[in-house]
Amino acid sequence: MSCQAVIFDLDGVLTDTAIYHFYAWKALADELGIAFDEHDNEQLKGVDRLGSLRWILQKGGVSLSSADESRLMQQKNAHYLQLIDHITPDNLYPGVQTLFTALKQNGIKIGLASASKNAAFVVQRLGIAAQFDYIADANKVINSKPDPEVFLLAAKGLGVAPPHCIGVEDAQAGIEAINRAGMKAIAIGDAAVLNGALKVYPDVAAITLTDLLNV
Repeated sequence: MSCQAVIFDLDGVLTDTAIYHFYAWKALADELGIAFDEHDNEQLKGVDRLGSLRWILQKGGVSLSSADESRLMQQKNAHYLQLIDHITPDNLYPGVQTLFTALKQNGIKIGLASASKNAAFVVQRLGIAAQFDYIADANKVINSKPDPEVFLLAAKGLGVAPPHCIGVEDAQAGIEAINRAGMKAIAIGDAAVLNGALKVYPDVAAITLTDLLNV
């Protein structure tokens, strides 16, 4: 099947906002007296805000009401927004703009499928918002990855059938979501820990248009 659209995850693929999520979650965990480190943060890749909070609470053996969960999510997000307010186009990963330009020149649509409710704000700060033909994020879906909903929504928004889409992810949950959506999966990261992708690259800069057309 020919490639008509490429749908990218945001965090860890186009830029590194994961470190800001870590800082914000760690501050919250510290406040709750729950140990939380970089390894724990890896478990939250591709997981939505409520799922991430509940993972941390479960780790600490803490049970809270829905109202308290909502309050803590708002607190974490407010801290995160303060951190990402400093993002500029310089925070865009090397190679992203080159790949986007090549896709546009060849009539291939560009989509975003992010677990973040702040995705639109981040891509605006990065200076690439106008290059997306459709943005699907956590504000528009009910189910988080590995459920395929966000990728299916992106494909629908792009007007491209899933078999003609390639998804690019850095998280195992995201790769599973791409496969469950009936798309072809490309991974960014370590091939030793990422399963189910047709190809694994160290970063976006290593991906060429020819690679995508030959997947």
